[in-house]
Amino acid sequence: MATPTVRRSKQQSSNEFPQSGKSPSLSLNMRRFAAWTTEMTLVVASGLIPFSMGAYANSFRDLNRVPLNPLLVATEREVARPLALPVSYGTRNVAFPTNFLWTVAILAPITVSFCQLYLLATRGSSLPKRWFGVKVVNSQGNAPGFGAIAVREGVGRWTVPVAVAYYLWRYSPVFPNILILTGLAGLIMLSESMGFPWQKKRRALHDQLAATYTIDANQPFNPSELIEETIPWTENTDEEAAIASVVMTPEPAPKVSLRDKLRQNPSTTLLGVALFSMAGVLTALIGTQIYIQTQQSRLAEEQKYSQQFLTFAQRLSPNSKASIEERRTAILALGTLKYPQGTKYLVNLLTRETNPILIDAIQQALANIGTSAIPELKRTNHSLVGDLDNTNSTSPGRELRQSRLSANQRAISKILTVYSGQTLGIDLSRINLAQSGLILDKIDLWGVKFRGANLSQGSLKGASFRGIGEDGRWDTYDDWISDLSNAQFQESNLTEANLSRVLMSRANFSRAILNKANLSSARLTGVNLSSAQLIRADLRNAILENASLTGADLSEAKLQDADLYAARLGRVIASSTRLSFANLSHTDWQGSDLSGAYLDRTDLRNANLSAARLSNANLQNANLQNANFRNADLSHADLQGANLAGADFQGATLFSGKADPTDQFVQTPTTGSQSAIIKGVDFSQVKNLDTKQLAYICTQGGIHPRCP
Repeated sequence: MATPTVRRSKQQSSNEFPQSGKSPSLSLNMRRFAAWTTEMTLVVASGLIPFSMGAYANSFRDLNRVPLNPLLVATEREVARPLALPVSYGTRNVAFPTNFLWTVAILAPITVSFCQLYLLATRGSSLPKRWFGVKVVNSQGNAPGFGAIAVREGVGRWTVPVAVAYYLWRYSPVFPNILILTGLAGLIMLSESMGFPWQKKRRALHDQLAATYTIDANQPFNPSELIEETIPWTENTDEEAAIASVVMTPEPAPKVSLRDKLRQNPSTTLLGVALFSMAGVLTALIGTQIYIQTQQSRLAEEQKYSQQFLTFAQRLSPNSKASIEERRTAILALGTLKYPQGTKYLVNLLTRETNPILIDAIQQALANIGTSAIPELKRTNHSLVGDLDNTNSTSPGRELRQSRLSANQRAISKILTVYSGQTLGIDLSRINLAQSGLILDKIDLWGVKFRGANLSQGSLKGASFRGIGEDGRWDTYDDWISDLSNAQFQESNLTEANLSRVLMSRANFSRAILNKANLSSARLTGVNLSSAQLIRADLRNAILENASLTGADLSEAKLQDADLYAARLGRVIASSTRLSFANLSHTDWQGSDLSGAYLDRTDLRNANLSAARLSNANLQNANLQNANFRNADLSHADLQGANLAGADFQGATLFSGKADPTDQFVQTPTTGSQSAIIKGVDFSQVKNLDTKQLAYICTQGGIHPRCP
């Protein structure tokens, strides 16, 4: 039987409970949005402020440098992976305050977020929500608790909207544009917060998932107001409205639990249990049979390969009377088996064989096996190198050991050549491929680990140590990058090689040829490039802190925005080299040729440029504080806008007088070019200016207190 239930109007319900405070002028939805925006601003600001302070501190190169915190390195990698961002491979040096501040930039947002969630779970309002009069409650009007808040914020508000936005962005043509991902995530989160349009009362998805309600904190909690549907008013009288509010509500039928239903139908329950048990037994039988057949097939195949291997091994044994051609056939047949035991046998046979025909056949067989033979060849390579190092140079067995090592090296190089572009993940750490006539020209070696490897005197012209990755886009996290840390490349030819973004910390490239090589954004901390040729090489944004480039040829190289802090560049040839915006503080350029170099807006604080040739160099707006220009040639150099505070100009040449025409080191500039070099430049704090220098400064428009 139905019983009539009279539902009060909204006005009637609200009059029964006096308001706890004056309602704000803004609507509830506007206050909810303002509170959420304030919460996000607090979280972002707590990380952005210390991060900005750390970046500013890192710009001061005079501060003590320390390796980047491992927490920061791990965070960088984890963030870069899903967002397809390029990652700074390897630890790098930063200022000590930067290390601390950037760590705070990670921990502070986590702390602020936890505090907000704690207040939301225990009191129903974070501080911003309290400021705007917004409260989150459960169906009883109490604080939601930690479980509900975890579902509300972790799943409903963040995981679902961000996951939808991420997958739409990841598989769209706009990938990997981060700005579009941010905008898309913001729109989806806003739409989710507004609720679904088909709902009479638009309730946010995160509130529905957590069974919570976002209410006006200045109004009393009324559960009926949260669940009733709005009844539209018509132009009826008050009496008709009262009658219309009467609703015939049928009494709800008693709920029957699953347990009661099973008790009422025991036969159905028994049948279901029997069917379920039969299905389980049948599945177990089929699975067991499949497993047994698979194991039997695997064992039969292994037995077949084992028997074939034994047949070929007997033919190749020292006591075998097989001919050279028969032995060669057996070796090539072993290469087709791709049997692990056969691979190990071939590698060991390579160290014992002396016949050139059979050695070539073994190398061909190993190349046919492919990259799976690399680990065994690497193990043998390390063993042979150790034996060779322990052998006296005059020992009669040294030549034999050297020939065995050369055969091993050629086998490895053949595999790398045949499987060019299929080397991702191969570990050749500490491998020795030096002095073997190594030729890997135009070979794709991306993703190979060459940590501590020796590739000296090798030819790697046009070789690529970096691949595009599976996503088909450059400069993303999944780029295939080789690791050349501590590797040896002395006297190697790497002309036009692609080494962009490759990690080469403390590698040795002394006397190597790197002309036109792509080294942009490479990590070259502590690298040895002494006497290397880097003509027209691309080193933009490269990290060369504490690197040694003594005697290197950098003619026409591109080093814009490169970091060469404390690098050693004595006697370097850097004519017409582009170094704009580079960090050259504390560098040593003594006796170098920088004629015609682009040094505009560079940081040359505390740099040693004594006896350096800087004629026709562009030093506009450069920071030359405390730089050493003793006996340097600055004729024709453009110093306009440069900061010369504390610079030492003792014996520096600011102008060239009449000279011997055969002397090409100093040329006589025209009057016009002389007047444009230092016009408006402040020499007030320059040290050790002599009378001739001061006279020239004053006549050419320079600034000094002693100028008339």
